[in-house]
Amino acid sequence: MSERERVLSGMRPTGALHIGHYHGALKNWVRLQDAHECFYFVADWHALTTHYESVEVLSDSVWQMLIDWLAAGIDPQRATIFLQSRVPQHAELFLLLGMVTPLAWLERVPTYKDTIEKLKDRDLSTYGFLGYPLMQAADILIYRATQVPVGEDQVPHIEMTREIARRFNRLFGAEPDFEEKAQAVLRKLGAEQADGFLQARQRYQRDGDREALAAGRRLIGQASGLASAERQRLAGYLEGTGRIILVEPAAALTETPKLPGTDGQKMSKSYGNAILMREAPKALTEKIRRMATDPARVRRSDPGDPQRCPVWQLHRVYSSEATQQWVDRGCRSAGIGCLDCKQPLIEALLAEQAVWHERAQPYLAKPQRLREIVEDGCARARRVAEETMADVRAAMGLQYA
Repeated sequence: MSERERVLSGMRPTGALHIGHYHGALKNWVRLQDAHECFYFVADWHALTTHYESVEVLSDSVWQMLIDWLAAGIDPQRATIFLQSRVPQHAELFLLLGMVTPLAWLERVPTYKDTIEKLKDRDLSTYGFLGYPLMQAADILIYRATQVPVGEDQVPHIEMTREIARRFNRLFGAEPDFEEKAQAVLRKLGAEQADGFLQARQRYQRDGDREALAAGRRLIGQASGLASAERQRLAGYLEGTGRIILVEPAAALTETPKLPGTDGQKMSKSYGNAILMREAPKALTEKIRRMATDPARVRRSDPGDPQRCPVWQLHRVYSSEATQQWVDRGCRSAGIGCLDCKQPLIEALLAEQAVWHERAQPYLAKPQRLREIVEDGCARARRVAEETMADVRAAMGLQYA
């Protein structure tokens, strides 16, 4: 366990990202890296669960997406950036969790049947697709992440991950004389820290105080000279269970603004309506100028309603309160035209993207710099993942003298 809360999140490699990805995820990732121990990974194995017939685009998609992460402000000095497929411990934990996870748990995941319905053009009757929620669980549990930033649609995946961790700990975390062993570890903390730990334990177990649980976890993370198994015992003693080998993560709900594409539909590269994070300035300007508006404004003199206009949704993200008021009044009174309305939005987007272009340029000029960052991140991720796997193997009786 770490003194800081550990955060884990990832994305499937889809190539260059659009502004919806930035405001829906990356912006939050940048904020989290300042206060937490963050692990951000490219879920390239997950890409194969639905697009195993399109592997020829995988490599370029990976590197283009990573450039956008760095352009957005993800800092490899403050966050661990890595590729899922270069940390083989993910696959090992996925395999071992598969031995104890009921099949019905995978079949009941809401997105399982929904995705099959949406992607009718693909053959998803594969073990890999059925098992992808378990792979997601392994991705999280192997880093003992305590927070996973997700939208509401992903909460069922986090809850299943918690159930899998709980089942694993119940099956393999039981120890003879557990409480006596936990108290022996507690004595190593010193009187003041031990007293603080016991107070946090009492508040959590008696009142369900989540802040007390976090305080107890911090004390465990700050304690020096403890072996991994001893930290697991204290964590279990804190929560009233056996040894906690795999940590149950919490879903950190993130507010995701719904950005429309240029045609008014949900922004998506597959719809051909996306505004990319590193859009060429001329192309960005033309996309916004041609963007769909309130259909009631057929002529310049026709009044409109911003609530019916896709451009308004972008103003709510990019424009100041004063600009929004100007747009609202001008649209409803026909005091401004649609091109007038779009101009401050174009300027705001160009200013935001200028920073991204500048940050991306060193990696475009010298791709080896990007490869080195990823290699360093993969090495760090493997070290942390191997710590978990050593405990998992020992708990499952897979370490032979």
